[in-house]
Amino acid sequence: MVHWTDAERDTINTFWGKIDHEEVGHQALTRVLVVYPWTQRYFSTFGNLSNATAIAGNPKVRAHGKRVLDALGDAITHLDNVSATYASLSQLHSEKLHVDPENFRLLGETLIIVLAGQFGAAFTPAIQATWQKLLAVVIAALSKQYH
Repeated sequence: MVHWTDAERDTINTFWGKIDHEEVGHQALTRVLVVYPWTQRYFSTFGNLSNATAIAGNPKVRAHGKRVLDALGDAITHLDNVSATYASLSQLHSEKLHVDPENFRLLGETLIIVLAGQFGAAFTPAIQATWQKLLAVVIAALSKQYH
């Protein structure tokens, strides 16, 4: 179990309230699909993902990016029990979708890049450290079914 300080909880919740879930989710997923094109194989039903412009303009990418951020909100709501909160999501990704768990890490790193770009200097090293910790917990929970 992860220990969260009051300061970390406050940082996560305060910053979470400033994030446009649809836009940040869209940007993060778009970046993953462009920068790591092999991840596109998990989105074969999304239609045209042939180039960066097509990916960025794809409404299914936008919708799924928001879904990803909404799921992150579930983790934030249940900081003390992320593993149980994500148990069925981990099982889905492992057993049905067969997603390589390394992709969770890639998406987490990309999300940090998007947040840093969106918030600039306000995304301080201390805030980044807290969010890196959060995403490490989320990635571990999503990867749990694989172990």
